Amino acid sequence: MLFGNKSSGVDWLLVGLGNPGEKYAKTRHNMGFLTVDLLAEKQGVKLNKVKFKAAYNILHFGGARVLVMKPQTFMNLSGEAVHEAAQFYKIPADHVLVIYDDVSLPVGKLRVRPSGSAGGHNGIKNIIAHLGTDQFPRVKIGIGDPGGAGEERDMIDWVIGVPSQAERKTLLDVFARAIDAAECVIENGDCQKAMNHFN
Repeated sequence: MLFGNKSSGVDWLLVGLGNPGEKYAKTRHNMGFLTVDLLAEKQGVKLNKVKFKAAYNILHFGGARVLVMKPQTFMNLSGEAVHEAAQFYKIPADHVLVIYDDVSLPVGKLRVRPSGSAGGHNGIKNIIAHLGTDQFPRVKIGIGDPGGAGEERDMIDWVIGVPSQAERKTLLDVFARAIDAAECVIENGDCQKAMNHFN
């Protein structure tokens, strides 16, 4: 990239959201982590470099050099890691693509969005606060909701709960589609084509 960032030539940040540690590894709140892990696995690399309060690696993906990261701050402080990396590599917000779980979508449903509010998601809320804008693309992975009264406690138990066997089968397929959607966004430089195709 002739006129790219001097420090490294990273074009995009691809952020998978989740909580670090074995306790949370397979929970609904870790859809972002699980998706970027699958991407790294497909590319034969590990997200094992540590910097910016994140585990990361730099991949060639969607025709660009992409820093793929898993913030290690815990979900509610994800913005700290994203902001540090974006600042270091001088990545504008519209080139920060975030993959995460969404309780407002049915299990396995995918939704690509160019921007928007946090919709009650604390990781996204913190990224918006740190980037100072909600104008960054995202790929949301539906995890459904617990139904019933919608008590906050039920919701917390739901998102940090482990999906059922049937849900896991659906989600494995959606991780692959989420990777394709992310690749489409990066390749085209915006969300339009990915929204038409994956939403």
